[in-house]
Amino acid sequence: MEKRKLGKTDLEVSVLGFGGWEIGFANTPQAEVASLLNSAIDSELNLIDTAAAYFESEKLIGKAIATRRSEVVLLSKCGALDGFSRYDWSKKGVLETIETSLRNLQTEYLDIAQLHSCSAEILRQADCIEGLIRAQERGYTRYVGYSGDNEHAAYAIGMNFFDTLQTSVSIADQSPVEGNIKLAYQKQLGIIAKRPVANVAWRTEEKPEDSYYHDYWERLRKLQFPFLKKSLEESISMALRFTLSIEGVAAAIVGTTNQEHWEQNAKNIAEGNLSGKEFASVRERWQEIADESWIGKT
Repeated sequence: MEKRKLGKTDLEVSVLGFGGWEIGFANTPQAEVASLLNSAIDSELNLIDTAAAYFESEKLIGKAIATRRSEVVLLSKCGALDGFSRYDWSKKGVLETIETSLRNLQTEYLDIAQLHSCSAEILRQADCIEGLIRAQERGYTRYVGYSGDNEHAAYAIGMNFFDTLQTSVSIADQSPVEGNIKLAYQKQLGIIAKRPVANVAWRTEEKPEDSYYHDYWERLRKLQFPFLKKSLEESISMALRFTLSIEGVAAAIVGTTNQEHWEQNAKNIAEGNLSGKEFASVRERWQEIADESWIGKT
């Protein structure tokens, strides 16, 4: 699998990363998580992203990769907790959350500890920043990152503190391409794409019941990209490869509980970036249809 350098860090990451959201919220059986992750690592995926907010995700991942820690770049997030039901951005809270993450993940250090979508106001208060600094001083994390979107991500980039940015970008979420992603790339931050296939919101003709999918579904109904009329496999491939074709994006995080989905995504990215013409057509359609309200999905 292709690997790319992650910004100014010394990390080389697989272009496809594993996201721990789904396994945590689905409470996936440990044996299935172990099979899924070991298969992925065997196929040279080395980027794993999780968070303290993802219920049992850290524990499931920790047990699954306990003997393979040296083979992966391990990321977690702090600040948001318990399925986003509570938050702790204090210096003490950030530090203690990272300590808990280390125990759950059965590791002595994170490669990147990320703040989990806190606001610019929280960043200005700086308590969470002090927590990250202390975590680095204690060797709990090698690098520090910010996960978030829009004006809050812009503020984080402008702080000149973080090593990485994880942000939403996809065929249905292109505002960061010439915005935060471009700015972060200029500052040599390692850029990781979340929601890189727009939650596959186009898979159904009927508007999804879950409001989580509504923004992307409605946008894609208006964008009407021709490739979305192809098979689901082909359309996902185009969408994922578009995201990985954006200048500066080092990796795309995709969560799944299904090994077949992981294997198909790996095949998709093996085709490489979109051609210049294909990429330009997606961008031109966005620029023609999108309005100012189509900001990044948080």
